[in-house]
Amino acid sequence: MSGNDAGNGNGRNDNGRYGGNVRYGGGRAGNALGRYGEDLAARRLREAGMVVLDRNWRCRDGEIDIVARDADALVVCEVKTRRTGPYGHPAAAISPSRAARLRRLASHWLTQRWLARYGRLPAGGVRIDLVGIVLPDRGAPQVQHLKGVA
Repeated sequence: MSGNDAGNGNGRNDNGRYGGNVRYGGGRAGNALGRYGEDLAARRLREAGMVVLDRNWRCRDGEIDIVARDADALVVCEVKTRRTGPYGHPAAAISPSRAARLRRLASHWLTQRWLARYGRLPAGGVRIDLVGIVLPDRGAPQVQHLKGVA
């Protein structure tokens, strides 16, 4: 599966096309901020040699921002974008309950997508990463990729 195969009709796929109902909190400004952050995150992951398999994948338990392959590992990636301000660093958003939800979502994606296509578990296992993006008032975005956060 390549980035060109990605997409599920429920969001933006790796080709930049949108389908279905992708929702970001905070109204129009939140929508734009979330999309911008996810675009930056996907670009950063590709620059690091990863293959983006899916974006904004949804099931009844929630949504995975980005699913990627890093060599022989499957990576479920949470993206958190913040403007400079009182909200703190995006990494602080991974609470124990959010980590548990991400593990549950990773399991759903693995069984519904990966195993259906390949019939076996990824040799490198499954990893949950965070891409934290801080948008300063001036200057370039600060993008940090944290591996194995949950």
